[in-house]
Amino acid sequence: MIVSSSRPAAEAEQPIADARVLLVEARFYDALADLLLDGALRRLRAAGVTVDCITVPGSLEIPPAVAIALATAAANGTPYDGVVALGCVIRGETSHYDIVASESARALMNLAVSRALPLANGILTVDNEAQAFERADPQRLDKGGHAASAVLTLLRLKRRLDGRECL
Repeated sequence: MIVSSSRPAAEAEQPIADARVLLVEARFYDALADLLLDGALRRLRAAGVTVDCITVPGSLEIPPAVAIALATAAANGTPYDGVVALGCVIRGETSHYDIVASESARALMNLAVSRALPLANGILTVDNEAQAFERADPQRLDKGGHAASAVLTLLRLKRRLDGRECL
């Protein structure tokens, strides 16, 4: 079986039927969180997926919130098809930045790989606030939107490989 990675651009914008995506956002920096969320929701809604949003205090709380939500949804018979994680970690004067950035990324990758789950890590890791706003703003680099697009791409891939969509 060969799965092409060069799909027409129009396919990336096609709706995904009956998809349910969990979006977990950290609100440590409210203004940045608003921008990331705006970009992500715009792309997810354009794809026609159902989005459930969960808010946590900071980026380190995102992975456990994802794990809790995935387990609860599965137990209730309403599993999620994909996950988008959004947050921001700005380097400070201590090593706390390194811990939060690496541990949140590691935990999210572990969840994605162990569960074969389309998951996009949209947690910004930046040196300063200016870099954060450049990346978060949907009118500039739109990293929230890019995270949503990444999870949609993985979801489409999973569905093609599962035989639910054409190869």
